[in-house]
Amino acid sequence: MQLPALAAWAWIPIVIWAAFAQTVRNAAQRSLTAEVGTLAATLVRFLYGLPFAALWVAALYLLAGAPAPALPAFGAPYFAWVLLGAVAQLAATAFLLAAMKERNFIVAVTYSKTEVLQVALFATLFLHELPGWLSALAMGVATLGVLLLSLPKAAPAGIGGTGWISRAAGYGLASGAGFALSAVGYRGAALALDSGSPLLTGAWGVLWAQAIQSLLLGSYLAWCQPRALMAIARSWRLSTLAGMMGALASIGWFTAFSMRPATDVRTLGLVEVLFSYLVSRRIFREKLGTAERVGLALVLAGLVGVCAQL
Repeated sequence: MQLPALAAWAWIPIVIWAAFAQTVRNAAQRSLTAEVGTLAATLVRFLYGLPFAALWVAALYLLAGAPAPALPAFGAPYFAWVLLGAVAQLAATAFLLAAMKERNFIVAVTYSKTEVLQVALFATLFLHELPGWLSALAMGVATLGVLLLSLPKAAPAGIGGTGWISRAAGYGLASGAGFALSAVGYRGAALALDSGSPLLTGAWGVLWAQAIQSLLLGSYLAWCQPRALMAIARSWRLSTLAGMMGALASIGWFTAFSMRPATDVRTLGLVEVLFSYLVSRRIFREKLGTAERVGLALVLAGLVGVCAQL
């Protein structure tokens, strides 16, 4: 299933769509957390998203017409990369939750947002994808902007001073590392699979990753917290929404990983921060402080920079 019409810039709207879908999914998951608990709400994004991922794979083959594309040649390297991405994503979520328990939400998020810079490190080490000077500059500028947006007006203990060697900082940085390894794993899987189509490569990646994550986390909850599974079954309407939007977001991320290096995808993915931040400001009608205005400008500059290399 060749897609010659996909231009070099097609990954940009795909990433923006993925970030938007992820913002909606996050909102649904936040509502679910109060009802079913954190781990159960995390499982929802994988378990309830799995049918939508399977439907997307089936739809691509049906839309291809005759003759149908052959199944990709899945090999051990491909599954190794997918497993790395899936497990790293689960670990990153666990570390982020641990960081939030140690300090507070905003501090935990601040530390975890080093993900973009860590993606560049891991992509260079494992995939030998060294970012160009413009990508590196865009990553640094956008990350600085996110940090400025994340910091509260009165910075609590944990930012600055000995904060970077605290336990909360360790968990937050580990979370960023997990998300970075996850991105690199999914990018490695895309490079290892010769499907002939970025859409098929992304679709298969989402299907396998969510199957692995559903099995791992679902088995843990069935063993340790069986009531959590009953809770997400009772909340099936909201769970279905969260799973569907999570699957749509993942399809976008995986498709973009099959088209561009992980550093570019994750840097542009910071547009999610703008979605969440601007929506929050719109709802609560809060005025932007100086640091926040500078942070928004830096994030926008970073996003423009990573797109300008095409």
